[in-house]
Amino acid sequence: MTNQGIAVIESGGADRELKAKHRALWASGDYPAVAAELIPSLGAELVRACGVRAGQRVLDVAAGSGNAAVPAASTGAVVTASDLTPELFDVGRRIAAERDVELEWIEADAEALPFADNSFDVVMSCVGAMFAPHHQVTADELVRVVRPGGTIGMINWTPQGFIGNLFATMKPYAPPPPPGAKPPPLWGDESHVRELFGDRVSDLTFRRQTVRMDHCSNPLEFREYWKRNYGPTIAAYRFNADQPDRVDELDRDFLHFVATWDQGVAGRSHWDAEYVVITATKR
Repeated sequence: MTNQGIAVIESGGADRELKAKHRALWASGDYPAVAAELIPSLGAELVRACGVRAGQRVLDVAAGSGNAAVPAASTGAVVTASDLTPELFDVGRRIAAERDVELEWIEADAEALPFADNSFDVVMSCVGAMFAPHHQVTADELVRVVRPGGTIGMINWTPQGFIGNLFATMKPYAPPPPPGAKPPPLWGDESHVRELFGDRVSDLTFRRQTVRMDHCSNPLEFREYWKRNYGPTIAAYRFNADQPDRVDELDRDFLHFVATWDQGVAGRSHWDAEYVVITATKR
């Protein structure tokens, strides 16, 4: 590990409470359900974009329940799934067993990955690493652990899309971000990502796509789905739990948001969420 990676770990005393909060946030609700019910196709899409093949050493950063790691393992690659929230691994292990694939599951912080420099042929993250608060540190770690000539691949939500606007809707009600933290959807902004990676990568490509979310039949049901299952939404409601008027305001604004973004017809709701597929080669 480089001195930078060691420094991140050694500064962990001040950072430990923040990481504990992030772990608890993503352990709340049911993120594996969100991954399986709203965005099941994204992991396999990222694996294809990265060109993962048998025998490659692959690291999935902020892997959650393995939305990308399990499809990567299905190619015959040697896969390590890492996440700050190991509570999500039980579902991932069950999915892997059902699909008859094996992979390694390791608790790890995207901002201080416990792997040596140049360890992997492919380092990827599917709407995961983008939620680590310090973007430059995260980008540095992604570059550090992939070998020269190896591939970095990410799928990130965009600021302009449904998830970017979901976070904008919740922002007035959410707990204040930690010092130096940047909004997660900035990882979907091309100029921001180019600045993060700089000249350490080549062939940096961006492709915008949408995924259709049609698990719920109407805006009210969809709002309640996010309140029940998605960690950041749960955190916003908990932060205002002792202020009933604020909770009512959040309910109102949230319902207005999902109703406005409803693109369904003939009484069947759906929401198209924009994301960007990013690939790059380490120099």
